[in-house]
Amino acid sequence: MRRGPGGGGRLFEHGAMRWLLLSLIAQKPSHGYELIKAIETRMAGVYAPSPGVIYPSLSLLEDMGAVSISIEGGKKLYAITEEGQRLLEENAEVLGRIDARMEAMKGHGGRPPEIREAVDGFKHALRQRLGTEPLETEEMERLVAIIREATDKISGA
Repeated sequence: MRRGPGGGGRLFEHGAMRWLLLSLIAQKPSHGYELIKAIETRMAGVYAPSPGVIYPSLSLLEDMGAVSISIEGGKKLYAITEEGQRLLEENAEVLGRIDARMEAMKGHGGRPPEIREAVDGFKHALRQRLGTEPLETEEMERLVAIIREATDKISGA
C-alpha cells in the first residue's frame, strides 16, 4: 500500500475509510476492486488501499445496514441503502475532512506523471528481466551497476 509523503503514518482518521467507501458507493454501486481503483484514481496514484483495508470496511458497512449486496458475475456488488444515505448526511463533516486530506495529499505527495511513468516502466522492465530465467553473474553485475549509477545520479553523488 502506498502512503503519503514519508511513507508512514495514517492517511485517514480512524473510521474515515468506511465513509469514503460509502460516498463512492452512493455515486455508483461498485465491486470492491472498483472502489480500490476509484480511491487510487482520486489520489492521483499517491495512495491505493489494500484489499485488507477495503473488505473489512465493506463488511462493517454491511453490518451497519449502510450497504446492500447483490451478486453480479460471481462478485459482490455494493449499493447504498436508505440507512447508508442517512449516515452519509450525518457524517458530512468527516467527509469534508477526508476530501480535503485527499486533495492535500494528491498535491503534496503526488509525483509528476512523467516521473511516475518512468518509475513504473523501470519496475516493469526489472520484474520482467528478473522473472524470466536465472541471471548469469555478469548480467546481474550489469543490472546492479545500472541501478547504482542511476541512484548516484538522482541523489547527486
